[in-house]
Amino acid sequence: MSVLSRLQRRAEQVLESTDPYVPSPCVSVCVVHPTEGLCEGCLRSLDEIGAWGQMHSAQQREVWQHIQVRCAKRLQITKP
Repeated sequence: MSVLSRLQRRAEQVLESTDPYVPSPCVSVCVVHPTEGLCEGCLRSLDEIGAWGQMHSAQQREVWQHIQVRCAKRLQITKP
């Protein structure tokens, strides 16, 4: 399973959960793509990363939704 597939699956799990705690998407691969401005590990923007600790759980789930969409787009691009 690719890194993107695992991240997308994790997003699905988080978004399906009713747990009030929303886990961070960070996977400790902190490299920001120079043109996209997204972390290569978790696909969050620098603004999303910086604000994560102050976000309410609903806002954190929105970030996970963005990650899910970003994963899907990247996976479509890489399909043969």
